[in-house]
Amino acid sequence: MWNLCTAVSNASSTFTFSVQPHPLLNFFNRRRRSRCRVTMSSHTQNAVVVGCGGVSIDFLATVAAYPKPDDKIRTTNLKVQGGGNAGNALTCLARLGLNPRLISKVADDSQGRGIIDELQADGVDTSFIVVSKEGTSPFTYIIVDNQTKTRTCIHTPGYPPMIPDNLSKSSLLSALDGAKIAYFDGRLPDTALVVAQEAVRKNIPILIDAERPREGLDDLLKLADYVVCSAKFPKAWTEASTVPQALVSMLLMLPNIKFVIVTLGKEGCIMLDRRVDAGPSTEEVNVDSLLESLELKRNKSVSIPTCIPSSVAKLKAEGIGTVSGKLYVGTAESIPPSELVDTTGAGDAFIGAVVYAICAKFTPETMLSFAANVAGAKCRDLGARSGLPYRADPRLESFILEKLSSSS
Repeated sequence: MWNLCTAVSNASSTFTFSVQPHPLLNFFNRRRRSRCRVTMSSHTQNAVVVGCGGVSIDFLATVAAYPKPDDKIRTTNLKVQGGGNAGNALTCLARLGLNPRLISKVADDSQGRGIIDELQADGVDTSFIVVSKEGTSPFTYIIVDNQTKTRTCIHTPGYPPMIPDNLSKSSLLSALDGAKIAYFDGRLPDTALVVAQEAVRKNIPILIDAERPREGLDDLLKLADYVVCSAKFPKAWTEASTVPQALVSMLLMLPNIKFVIVTLGKEGCIMLDRRVDAGPSTEEVNVDSLLESLELKRNKSVSIPTCIPSSVAKLKAEGIGTVSGKLYVGTAESIPPSELVDTTGAGDAFIGAVVYAICAKFTPETMLSFAANVAGAKCRDLGARSGLPYRADPRLESFILEKLSSSS
């Protein structure tokens, strides 16, 4: 693997890494993870999930505090591992026991080969990843502030970018064959749209990760069945004044959407679930007032994730419109400071768990609590993948057993 200190210097960064990653670091990490892989006997094991989006190599440096301009500091920990939204989410699904297939692109360089090797070790089908003979694979520098537990990402896209012609028609059809759901992180927009349109033709439901407004994202959202957003996206995309109003606006603008979730970090999440079966006598309520009433029901002394649902109602957003649905407030796990290591990839872990929950037909209440547990587990280790739990993790046992019991 090329010299990390040289790479940082070339990028004109204001900080210095004191360590260089050993070429065998990822190899031994992958071997350790592959021995922990678990199989399962329920029908969910057979669920094929197709993901289309970004992969990368992440260079994670933990520092005592984020550097000031022109500072020179040392790392307290360094890790090199695979990253990228789609790569992380599908790794999560593989560890939970599903069969994920990834459509993406890397170059035929040391980083690209490392990306593919690590995904394969975790059980992700990489046969649909395009490998360019020339160019560079994507990579990201991630600075983890040990004081605030925040992370700063500096991403360098791969080159050349993926285009639809890179994926043959036969590969596309093979990737989607038998798929239960298709997931898109909003990257590789031209290719993603082609894959999504074919998924629609095959009646495969689509989940979109709306992390931020991107080129081509609007076209993908029009095809989506489910959307999971970052905290800032709903208001930025709809120009609504509050998050609840923005969620109502999204369901009105995207009539095919079944639910939309906005993740709020340590504040949990909010989900708006469309209900088409609401009768004419269903009560009309102001969506902002309804959210306030649900927030008051939070039990802040409970550290484990919980979910607080509303009744089905006609949810009114002033100046926007009304949609029939049900509002949910999901809490995040309250992680002790001594256990909280890194939030990198927590959103990807949450989304991976949501995809799993859709395949397993969890109720919304179970889905949000399950996803919060998976994200919480990830935050206890450095990097987007190290802390991702396996299906046999004791923290997930109650969700799996509950589902197996209800299915029998």
